[in-house]
Amino acid sequence: MIRALWARRNQGHRTMAWPNGPAPALPARFRGRPAIDPARCVAGCTACETACPTDAISVTDRHRIDLGRCLFCTECVEACPEDAIHHERDHRLSVHHRDDLSVAPAEALKLAHALESKILRVLGRSLKLRQVSAGGCNGCESDVNVLSTIGWDLSRFGIQMVASPRHADGLLVTGCISENMREALLATYAAMPDPKIVIAVGACAISGGPFAGHPQQHDGVTGFLPVDLFIPGCPPHPLTMLDGLLRLIDRLPQSADQAAE
Repeated sequence: MIRALWARRNQGHRTMAWPNGPAPALPARFRGRPAIDPARCVAGCTACETACPTDAISVTDRHRIDLGRCLFCTECVEACPEDAIHHERDHRLSVHHRDDLSVAPAEALKLAHALESKILRVLGRSLKLRQVSAGGCNGCESDVNVLSTIGWDLSRFGIQMVASPRHADGLLVTGCISENMREALLATYAAMPDPKIVIAVGACAISGGPFAGHPQQHDGVTGFLPVDLFIPGCPPHPLTMLDGLLRLIDRLPQSADQAAE
């Protein structure tokens, strides 16, 4: 027992300082928003658009990229003969509206902001979330679980995952909404008391991801429920998810945004 206590003492403080301190270092393989340099593109070239497995890129529409469809893979990067595409390092990707995820290179992402004051007042700047995996691969689900570990400690912000939808303020959805999970998802939403919010995490929950168009799934949650927060990625990094959640409940200091810019 004494040995265990001594080891714990030597471990020190492991929870990250962010958002009141520096953000954790992102891994070298982290992929943020895909960025295209139109000046380097060859007229008539559609290599990136053709290579994209989810039709997220439209060269004819000002090189617009739909981050809700994007899998953040490197197919477009590898296909571009002019090296005109790269992934940015900014973790901030969460938005309020589905259309805001479709952006051209020169457009800034309209990042999410706090909930309406009347809803925020009821929730008390805290969130109890019921997470539903509606046909996910466990990638997004695993990174959601990371937020509850000692390094991230989601509960310090008043955000917790709960077992019963009757105890929840919001529904956190992952997965493409398979037909087998459709009824369970709708029943979970119906069981939550008002006011309630919906958060779509990952490309599958937003657009169907790599399964878009498959007859046994429904291309994400948008067609079923009103979504208050979209967090793109495949899967989104835990820092991207936490950033979006804190924006939603107005717990993100201005200094955190300034440090990321």
